[in-house]
Amino acid sequence: MEAARMKESRTDRWFNVINYGILGLFFLTVLYPLVFIVSASFSSGEAVVSGKVWLWPVNPSLAGYRAVLEHKLLWTSFGNSLVYTAVGTLINIVLTVMAAYPLSRKDLYGKNVIMILFVFTTMFSGGLIPNYLLVKDLGMLNTMWALIIPGAMSVFHVIITRTYFKSTLPDELLEAAQLDGCNDFKFVWKIVLPLSGPIIAVITLYAAVNIWNQYFNAMLYLKTPSKYPLQLVLRDILIQNQVDETMLSNLAEQASREGLRALLKYSLIIVSSLPLMIVYPFVQKHFVKGVMIGSLKG
Repeated sequence: MEAARMKESRTDRWFNVINYGILGLFFLTVLYPLVFIVSASFSSGEAVVSGKVWLWPVNPSLAGYRAVLEHKLLWTSFGNSLVYTAVGTLINIVLTVMAAYPLSRKDLYGKNVIMILFVFTTMFSGGLIPNYLLVKDLGMLNTMWALIIPGAMSVFHVIITRTYFKSTLPDELLEAAQLDGCNDFKFVWKIVLPLSGPIIAVITLYAAVNIWNQYFNAMLYLKTPSKYPLQLVLRDILIQNQVDETMLSNLAEQASREGLRALLKYSLIIVSSLPLMIVYPFVQKHFVKGVMIGSLKG
């Protein structure tokens, strides 16, 4: 078997060496910021501010995570983000399937016109002020629905889901189900959805990441701090350097004001990323398959 293998030429070996070297550099470029953030979050505030942290934690400390755990607004915003993400993702999946499946059927009259209208919305919108006035007139200001309803359905999700349905669900399957007396709703519930695990995993991850990371809509539509999502609180700390004074009094012996700010920045990045990092392994096995099949045909 070894003799049957094709021997690499000198040019091929050099190509592989250079290729692996470049890929290794890209890998280190992506990996180092992640390692630095984790190391900084476990270092002391003084070490972070003075720039002593490069690769490994310096003067290991849990002061940043302790401050996160003691901050009531952060826990409240963390719970809010979980609720917004769960409800928003569920609505996104339902609306995406409801729109994508009919558009994948050959017997839907006017489906090309509907798709043109969908795509039109990705190129043109009313703008920030009309969107704000619409949310206000609908009575959704300062409610969770202001973060969920305006982006409840993504045209991109509809396109890749429709393509997946067209590529994987043959017309003969629908005809056989109809011969057995199965209507469209039962066909979608009992046949389409069980066969669409990969694409549902893909749009679930896309929708969840988008909702979890949003802060701009919350900044526009929410006025009550107790309703803020985690990312908006994180933004206040990262960009505006807003720190609760009560936290400073509790951590006065461990870090100065600047040190605490630095610790909170890195600790909050880790805390805000954990839920998605926990969920990703469960959908990863379907992710590549769903993306590739959903992008093969338009």
